[in-house]
Amino acid sequence: MGAILELSNVSVRRGERVILGPLDWRVEEGQRWVVLGPNGAGKTTLLQVCSSLIHPTAGEIKILEQTLGKVDVFELRTRIGLTSSALVEQIPNEEMVMDVVLTAAYAMLGRWQEKYDLWDESRAMALLTALGVRELGSRSFGSLSDGEKKRVQIARALMADPELLLLDEPASSLDLGGREDLLKRIETFARDPLAPATVIVTHHIEEIPSGTTHALLLKDGAVIAQGAIDQVINNEYLSHAYGLPITVDSVSGRYFARAN
Repeated sequence: MGAILELSNVSVRRGERVILGPLDWRVEEGQRWVVLGPNGAGKTTLLQVCSSLIHPTAGEIKILEQTLGKVDVFELRTRIGLTSSALVEQIPNEEMVMDVVLTAAYAMLGRWQEKYDLWDESRAMALLTALGVRELGSRSFGSLSDGEKKRVQIARALMADPELLLLDEPASSLDLGGREDLLKRIETFARDPLAPATVIVTHHIEEIPSGTTHALLLKDGAVIAQGAIDQVINNEYLSHAYGLPITVDSVSGRYFARAN
């Protein structure tokens, strides 16, 4: 396979304002990217484009070698694992957690009359177990805490064995213990040789899992820097992106920042 994601001169406009781009970006098979930047940087918009939820105003994007605008997006979405706050709002509160995960096999929300076999149910339960929420399988989605919903979302995103995994702020709103536990689970998944290319969006470099290979840093919809993570997550680029002097430290593949 060629590039998993390939954006060429892509931009997104809302009215007279360009909220993203123009940018060029390429994600290769086996890479693990983080998209970082302050509020309003365009991170969520970029993820929406990469998941085929919205089309760019200009430029071309190829997702899994399929050109957006020339492909059946409903078929394409079955090959993409996605978590986002917008997706959470679309999941019926009364939906059973096991069904939230199972329905990802059809890239749909809410169980209808589709059939699932024992293999599907076993995989869904295995993913819930791997994310540490096996006991929630028979609970309603609306009864879960924010942290539990994030774990169920990731299990759902992995259900269809995606070729591309997009995670929008998977560790936000978690306490320290919950964040560190979840990041370790994400790191474990990513070490699997068959793991899909991954893009994680976050506001905080402390939420970047160990083993992340590349970084894309945005500000006001424009690219500040992109490339190997140790070339992007540094004092100069982060200070520019966030508008104040920042010192970055790295320990065992994790990153930490503080204002000077």
